[in-house]
Amino acid sequence: FPVTIHSEYMGVPEDSFLVGMVSANKANGSIHRKAFAENLLAFALFRKENPNSYLYIHSEPSRVYGGFQLSVLMRAVGLPEDAVLFPDPVKLRYGYSTDEMAGIYSSLDVLLHASYGEGFGVPAIEAQACGVRVIGSNWAATPDLLGDDSFLVDGQPFWDEAQASFFMIPLIPSLVNALKQANDNRGFSQVSVDFAKQFDVETVWDNYWTPFLKANLK
Repeated sequence: FPVTIHSEYMGVPEDSFLVGMVSANKANGSIHRKAFAENLLAFALFRKENPNSYLYIHSEPSRVYGGFQLSVLMRAVGLPEDAVLFPDPVKLRYGYSTDEMAGIYSSLDVLLHASYGEGFGVPAIEAQACGVRVIGSNWAATPDLLGDDSFLVDGQPFWDEAQASFFMIPLIPSLVNALKQANDNRGFSQVSVDFAKQFDVETVWDNYWTPFLKANLK
């Protein structure tokens, strides 16, 4: 997909640094696997030195799905309302088209996708398919989903009693440093596009699923 200027989809200055999050705001009311608190705090700290930066959050901003009240979180970390953008609430519920999502991804300078842990992480592949670099967690599935042009952040182990396993909480300094690197490396990434091609549905089916099924369904 072609790169779309920020102003067409987002209404922010064309020379701004636009960070995006595509993460479901669903949680148990206290622990949020998508690390909204850590990501927003890191962006707020980064923005103090880079005021021409904006954050687009493609998610429900309220607690209607059990997640966080993002307006409260924004005030807590010191993010002004005009620094954060949200999708149209009606369209979000009915669903954006593939072309619309491609336009949104292509408008971003980087996707902020660090979390406590991912089983896969579809937005990371979607963003890279549009030539957008990704900031992701250096644990669980994420390292396998990021190309050489993207940014991995470190974390602190966190025991999740409900699952009897460890999460990893993204470290704020590592997130801020990744945002700085992304700001210094703006622009379309062909490396990301080429990396994402290996996850194309036909490629996955022909190279992995078909041989697996032939070998195991006899």
